[in-house]
Amino acid sequence: MNEQTLSLRLERVAAHVPQGARLADIGSDHGYLPVALALRGVIAAGVAGEVAQTPYESALRNVRRNGLQAHITVRLADGLEALEPEDCITAISLCGMGGETMCEILTRGKARLNGRERMILQPNGGEHELRTWLMHNGYRIVSEELLRENRFDYEIIVAEPDAASVYSPEELYFGPVLMREKSPAFIAKWQRVLRQQLQTIANFERAQGAVPLEKQQRFARQVGWINQVLA
Repeated sequence: MNEQTLSLRLERVAAHVPQGARLADIGSDHGYLPVALALRGVIAAGVAGEVAQTPYESALRNVRRNGLQAHITVRLADGLEALEPEDCITAISLCGMGGETMCEILTRGKARLNGRERMILQPNGGEHELRTWLMHNGYRIVSEELLRENRFDYEIIVAEPDAASVYSPEELYFGPVLMREKSPAFIAKWQRVLRQQLQTIANFERAQGAVPLEKQQRFARQVGWINQVLA
């Protein structure tokens, strides 16, 4: 993968960045996403934020090699500390980290948000926690995708400011858009999860009371939800 050929996952993230956006890519790694979008003429400007020195330097090299210094700023910073008011950011992407980590980044850096940004989020797990954060912090989920790449399921969650959005526990678990659309990838994922959950419950039973009742009940409740959404 490079700025010319993004992974399937990053291509789908890129598809949700609006034309003319001012994008902040947090945890940008090599800066492939903002560089690719700048080369395609999609974004008006970009910030590539990276907390680690080595990927920060790699992103700097990629920006310079493509002659994009006037369009993309690379900053060595922790999370949303990469944002400055003069950036006038309209879209933020966070990709390839756990949903819980994303919640921590967004919470720590909330004061740096201008309240108008579209969030394009691709968590590696922790989707439920991330959707819960969005709901509690005034965001509406406007689009979701589920794709499978290299034997892993990835979800992309796109959210925009809207303080009135409230989701049910099931919608937070499956994704309100995903459970409504029920794509083939969605069905296949939850069939796999159902098999895993049923095996886990069988293991609980063999453990003869060693597993806390609350945990058993949580798994049983989730199995009920999965059976219902697959019906």
